[in-house]
Amino acid sequence: MQTQKVIDHIVSWLKDYATKAKVNGYVLGVSGGVDSGVVSTLAAMTGLKTLLIEMPIRQKADQVDRAREHMNDLKSRFPNVEVMSVDLTPAFEELYKTFDVKDDLYSNEKLAFANTRSRLRMLTLYYYGQLNGLLVCGTGNKVEDFGIGFYTKYGDGGVDVSPIADLYKTEVYTLAKGLNLIKSIQEAIPTDGLWDVDRTDEQQIGATYPELEKIQKEYGSKTAEDYEGRDKEVFLIFDRMHKAAKHKMDPIPICDIPEEWRS
Repeated sequence: MQTQKVIDHIVSWLKDYATKAKVNGYVLGVSGGVDSGVVSTLAAMTGLKTLLIEMPIRQKADQVDRAREHMNDLKSRFPNVEVMSVDLTPAFEELYKTFDVKDDLYSNEKLAFANTRSRLRMLTLYYYGQLNGLLVCGTGNKVEDFGIGFYTKYGDGGVDVSPIADLYKTEVYTLAKGLNLIKSIQEAIPTDGLWDVDRTDEQQIGATYPELEKIQKEYGSKTAEDYEGRDKEVFLIFDRMHKAAKHKMDPIPICDIPEEWRS
């Protein structure tokens, strides 16, 4: 990959989009992971106002420390960067008390609460974005957004622009190195940070990002019968998750009303 050309292209794209939209810049959440680390740096490089918000919810200390270290590093290098921390744990705890149901009756409760965390963060970003005249900048990559749908609908998927959604996860790591991000971000193990226990992306998905990327690049031209061994296992994982997440990737379906019925 021609790393510097990709970096320059995304920075220019972000700057042009904000200028045409007549906004002041971008707001985004910083999680301590490589995706938000790369996107926040690219946004900062536009020279436009860039508001970085860390939004812990029952968060692990190492994730919080990485996020703050990265935000402070960017703030020290870019005068257009502003940082803030909004502790969403109290708000989430109130929602938890309000929404809590019997686990034995609703097996998806933990997943619903994980997605609630993501949607609470989305709400926060749009609130501060509107206050400051900023667009919400997404941090999803190509595997998550268009491969397995590994994101929360109207949570981290609720954004105004998505600058790295055409980049595979391994390419995002290449950009992180090219941007000289702090070491802890470059070496961060991917996790969505939405659970009370440590669960990496690989543990949740059952496959690594390089394995998934291999399948995604061939998906549609090959079937399960074209694979064997581990590749076949990953294909079946990818195929199942992709089909289950199509409702996230496709436009909202609209029930068309025949025109003759309007008269």
